[in-house]
Amino acid sequence: MRYYIRKYPLSLLIVVAIIYLSFFKPPKTELDEVPDIDKMVHFCMYLGLSGMIWLEFFKAHKGFKSLPIKRAIIGSSLFPLLFGGCIELAQKYLTTYRSGEWLDFFTDFLGVFFASLIAYYLVRPWLLKRKDNNE
Repeated sequence: MRYYIRKYPLSLLIVVAIIYLSFFKPPKTELDEVPDIDKMVHFCMYLGLSGMIWLEFFKAHKGFKSLPIKRAIIGSSLFPLLFGGCIELAQKYLTTYRSGEWLDFFTDFLGVFFASLIAYYLVRPWLLKRKDNNE
């Protein structure tokens, strides 16, 4: 556990923030009138979580030539999806003021999917190019 705290501190902080945001009872605001604002929030939360896991993974594995990419995909894609699914189930069965929705879970998936695409196809090549230029 200490390894993950040391290597992925910001990702763990985002996990704690998502747990808090998923279970606190929000006050009524003008934003409640914005259609599908909760879907935008889900997308951003899971885009941020998956994206930060990718960034901290790249930082932890500076030797990009031998990246354990399967572990990266599991950690940055599968973990946030399982986490999001568990949050939705917990909201449905453990609270009276929240509901678990399939559309929220799908929006979580979209956030993770786009973060993974950005990290793998944009950030990773940029970091590889930058590393090669510094050598």
